[in-house]
Formats: sequence, structure tokens, C-alpha cells
Amino acid sequence: MMWLCVIVLLQNMGQKRWFFLLAVFACLFSSSCGRVLKLKSDDDRPVYNHTLAITLVEYTSAVYMSDLSELFTWTCERCNGLTKGFEVIEIIVDVEHCLQAYVGVAKDLNAIIIAFRGTQEHSIQNWVSDLFWKQLDLNYPDMPDAMVHHGFYSAYHNTTVRPAVLDAVKRAKKSYGANLNIMVTGHSMGGAMASFCALDLVVNEDEENVQVMTFGQPRVGNAAFASYYNLLVPNTFRIIHDHDIVPHLPPYYHLFPQKTYHHFPTEVWVTELSVLNIVIRGVEKVCDNTGEDPTCSRSVMGSSISDHLTYFGVELMGETWRQCNIVMSHEMENYSRKDSKGNIFLSRTVPSTDVIKTKSIFKTGISSL
Repeated sequence: MMWLCVIVLLQNMGQKRWFFLLAVFACLFSSSCGRVLKLKSDDDRPVYNHTLAITLVEYTSAVYMSDLSELFTWTCERCNGLTKGFEVIEIIVDVEHCLQAYVGVAKDLNAIIIAFRGTQEHSIQNWVSDLFWKQLDLNYPDMPDAMVHHGFYSAYHNTTVRPAVLDAVKRAKKSYGANLNIMVTGHSMGGAMASFCALDLVVNEDEENVQVMTFGQPRVGNAAFASYYNLLVPNTFRIIHDHDIVPHLPPYYHLFPQKTYHHFPTEVWVTELSVLNIVIRGVEKVCDNTGEDPTCSRSVMGSSISDHLTYFGVELMGETWRQCNIVMSHEMENYSRKDSKGNIFLSRTVPSTDVIKTKSIFKTGISSL
């Protein structure tokens, strides 16, 4: 019925274009039963939540902001909408490796939010090119046969990020209640870091209520690692936007499934229906429990960088590439500290109502993991 509507309209294109588009909208929404395919699972798997996805994508977008004063006080241009009222506990800027993350509390979700920024140290094109050649070169601790790439692993485990995140989670629970859930999110390289963080929280910190939702993350380990991860952090959704290139990397070779990178479940593949180059609506398909569902994103060629940088209409990138600059007001000195390598931490337990006005720019250095 939906497509019959469109065909009839195409036969009457003599009318003005906006009449056509209006009718298409009416046909689509009157004949569609929803945005999400396969909401319920048959094997007690966690259920995908669209509203939570569009909320967490806003949290993920905010972590790209370079103005730490506005991020810390949650007054940045991306710090509104569904995330209004969020209270930041910690911001971590690892200057040495050009990494950024924050931890805070969303009272409406009864959850601690941990968000990791994607790569900023190179152009996106160069970073994507590097993903083709990343090798499985590190045995994941205490998981026989599980292998990951050392760069993904080290970005979380061997930098200032991990201890600062874990400390902030403890402070958040102490101040806001031990019953808080934990939601970990990130985009691109930040999604890889989010998955290692969630696994760390479950395995080493004995956290139980940990949920992960990432956007456009690359593969991080082999099939054995994916199996362990799925067992330990089952409430995980990897959202992939249409032809986003990054989730296709590093490559998966189906002829050598045990010797290649392998995604963990559960993928949610977001495709778009458009008419005359105007996006009408998106369809979110919840994929199978293999992590490499051939009917989802693997059914198309991942070739789009633009799809990688926008999810649910929200931009997931910084203001500039090839730089790790930050902006911070002098008033932030009451909350900030630096370690011996110049890495920056903004911390608090009790929310502040200070109004930040004066700003100064600090430029940070870059080195590769």
C-alpha cells in the first residue's frame, strides 16, 4: 500500500513538488507500523530502546566539544535537548594521546553516563586508512584465545583515562547512590574505548548493571574476544548508520572466522528511506546475536565517511580536525588539575552553579598510541 501511494504520486508530478512530498509523508506514516524492526527478542536478549539511543547520541556528540568550561557546566551548544539537567562529575583530557572523556549523572535515567570521544589526532580519512592494517596483536588478559588490537586496548587501559573514569564512577555512586546504573557510550574510536571500559567495569570492578551503546565503532577483537564480551556485557548495542565505513574495519574475512576481527552483538543497523534526496524516515533493524549478521550492515559496502559523522541527524565530530585544542576559563582552576605530562582533569562531586565567562585557550600536544 505504501509503495502504491508513491507510484500514484509519481504519475501526477505536474503538481507542485511540495504537494508531492506532503502526500509521500502521509502515505508513509499512515502505512508504517513503526521505526524499529524486531523489537522483541526470542532468547531473552536485551531489548533495543530507540529513545535511549537518540538520548545517548546527544551525550556522545557533546564529548567532542573543546570548550571545557561549557562542557563542565553543561551549557555548551550540544548540552541540551534530551540531556538537559545532566551533572558532570569528571572531564578527562589526555593531552599525550589526544583523548577526551567525561563522567556524570543523568538523574532522569538513574544512571552514570560515561562518554568517550572519537579520534581527533588525524584527518578522518587517514584514520580510516590506518584501520585497514591494524593487526590482532595482543592477548586479552585472562581470556584464552581472545585477541585484540593493542592500540584500541591501550587507549583505555594504558592512559590516564582508565583511573580517572573509575575514580569518578566511585565518587558518583558515593554522592548520588550506589544503585545507579552505568551507561557507557562513544563514537568511532570512542566506541572501542567504551567497550573496553564496560568490560573492565564488569570484570575488575564487579559492576552488574552496565549497558553499552556505541555509534559507528570499529571491530576491536577476534571471535573469541567477541564471545567473552557478549557473555559478560550482554546489554550492548552497536548502532551503525547505513553505509558507515568504520564498522566494516578492520576487515572481517568470512573464510577465516577464527583468524580475523569479529564484531560482538548486538548490531542495530539504521537505514534511511529518502525521496528526491530528502530523508523521510529511518528504519532501525535489530540484528541477530552473531555480531556479524550478513543481512545487516555487512549486506552493503561500507564506503561512506559522511554516514560515519552523523547519527540520527546529530553531528559526531569536533569543530576541527588535526588539532587537540581546548578552551577553558580561568574560573575552572578551582576544579582543574594537571599531572606531570600536562593531562587535564576537571573534577567535582557536588554540582556547581558558577557562571563561567572568561575564557583562555590552551593548545595541547599530540602523540600516537
